[in-house]
Amino acid sequence: MAIDFPVLVEGFDTKAFIVATLAEDLGQGGDITSAATIPASATLTATMNSRDQIIVAGLPLAAAFFQALDPSAQIDVHVPEGAAAAPGTTLMTIHGNARAVLAAERSALNTVQHLSGIANETRKYVDAIAGTSTTLLDTRKTHPGLRLLEKYATKQGGATDHRLRLDDGVLIKDNHIAVAGSVHAAVAAAHAAGLQNIVVEVDTLDQIEQALAAGADRLLLDNMGPPMLREALAIIAGRVPAEASGGVTLQTIRAIAQTGVNFISVGRITQSAPSADIGLDFG
Repeated sequence: MAIDFPVLVEGFDTKAFIVATLAEDLGQGGDITSAATIPASATLTATMNSRDQIIVAGLPLAAAFFQALDPSAQIDVHVPEGAAAAPGTTLMTIHGNARAVLAAERSALNTVQHLSGIANETRKYVDAIAGTSTTLLDTRKTHPGLRLLEKYATKQGGATDHRLRLDDGVLIKDNHIAVAGSVHAAVAAAHAAGLQNIVVEVDTLDQIEQALAAGADRLLLDNMGPPMLREALAIIAGRVPAEASGGVTLQTIRAIAQTGVNFISVGRITQSAPSADIGLDFG
C-alpha cells in the first residue's frame, strides 16, 4: 500500500526527508533488537503524549514516519498544528505493526520534539510583545537542511517569515557596505540591478539619514538598546518601516517592542530553542 506524504511546506520534499531520516536511523540492518525479540506479526497501540505545556508542530510528519514503515498503520491525530497542549495531552494514537512502530519511534519523536520546541519558544516571544504593534520575525539562523521545516514551526508559534533565502529579499549589511564603499554606493548598485524593497542595516544613528537618502525602503536597526532605538525612530519619523535585531531575548523583547519599532527579528527561536518534552507510551 502506497502512502500519501503530507505537503507540510511548499517546496519541501517530505518523502525525501522521511526516507533519508529513516535510513539514517535504521542503517543497513534495520532494528535488529526488535527483529530478534518481537514476532513479525505482533501489533501494538501507542500514544504520543506531551509532558509539558507545548505548542504543537510536526504531527503530520510523525504520522508519515510510522506509515512509511507500516502503510496500513492506523493513525489518529488529536491536536491540530499550532495548538497549545497541556501536560499529559495525547497528541496522536498509533496502531500498527509493533516492529514498524518501534523502528519509526525515534525519527518521529525527534522531529515533533524539535519542531514543537521551536513553535513553543516562538510563542513565548509572541506573547511577550502582545498588545504592542510590533511583529515578530524569524531569521535564516536555522539548522542546515531544515530551514523550511523550522520556519514552518515558527509560523505555528505565531512568527512571520523574514527572508527565506538569499534570493528572497535584499538586505544590505555592513559587509556589503564595506566592499561597495558606502551606503549610497551599495543602495545605488542594488537599484541599478533592478532590485526592490531594499533593506539596509544600520548600527549607528548617523547612518540612518545616509540610508534614507540613498533610497532604502526599510531599515534594520542592529544591536540598539531601547534608548537608542527611540532616537533612531525619531530620526526615521515614519518614513520607512524599521526592524530591530541583534541580541534580542525574552527578557528584553518587550522593552524593544515598546519603542514602537515595526518588526523585531529573533534568531534564538530557531537557533536555540529547546526540544519539547514529548514521549511515546505503549499499552
